[in-house]
Order: sequence, then C-alpha cells, then structure tokens
Amino acid sequence: MIELGYSLSNRFPDPPQTDYRSAGARELRYDLFCGDVHVEDEESDLSTAWGWVPVLDFAWALCDIVEELDRDPDGGRAARVQTADLDFTQNTHLLRFARRFNWVEVTATWLPDEPPVVVRHSDLRREARDFLQDTLADLFDMHPDLADNPVVWELQGRFRRV
Repeated sequence: MIELGYSLSNRFPDPPQTDYRSAGARELRYDLFCGDVHVEDEESDLSTAWGWVPVLDFAWALCDIVEELDRDPDGGRAARVQTADLDFTQNTHLLRFARRFNWVEVTATWLPDEPPVVVRHSDLRREARDFLQDTLADLFDMHPDLADNPVVWELQGRFRRV
C-alpha cells in the first residue's frame, strides 16, 4: 500500500499579502504551499527533502497522472506499459510512473538505487484523491479564504474521493 504525505516548509512561506480567495491556478500550483512530499510503501521511500516542492501542485499533478495512466482502452488488462512523469520545475528530477496490467511502479530519478514503490492502479487513484482532498482540508484550516476560490472548487469537483 502506498503512503502519501507532505510537510510545509518554514523556509519558503507564502507571501503575507496573498489573497487566497482570488489566486489563480498558476499561483496555486507553483507559487504557494511549498514544502516536501512523502511517497512510501513497505519497501521504498521516494520522499523529497528540498523544502520547495509546491505541495498542492504535486497533489493535483498526481491525480492527473493517475487518470492519464488509465487512458488505455484495455485498462487493467493492458500488457503494454503506459508511462507518465511528474516533473519538478525547479530541477531536472522526475517521479516516473509505469503501469502494466493493474500495477503501477513509481521511481524517483533523484534516488536511482531505491526500489520502486509498487501499487495497484485503483489503490493509487484512491490514495491520490484522498491525498488531494486531505491536503485541501488542511490548507483550508490554515487559510479559510482558500475554500472560496473558484479554481479550488473546480479541482475538488474534478477529483472527488473514490
């Protein structure tokens, strides 16, 4: 089973003048809520330790990738490998996702010797969506105006809990 988590950085706080109610998608994805993300299973830990990863963008992109990996008409019966990358914009590192049949292997380019995190696609979908919704709930507690942002409403509706 995959474990997803995050921690916000004290080194890269959001600007104090941020209007969370009207922040656009670009600002929400790339400029706010920086920290580290944790991607683990019993065998592997692909967590970051950089302090500047946009956490909301990570959760959003992860949900997009899970859907991208499900575009093959054969779904979980597909023998061909379907791949997708989650890139970190401030460096050249990637989380790589490879789905074959109903299993997804996740590897990190910054940890080449670490074994992949392996998870069922359906479990990855559920965990990614839960992670996004839980992250948003945490951010709403810290910044109540964020809950009134139309971009966030659309995001919540698009990736509901499974």
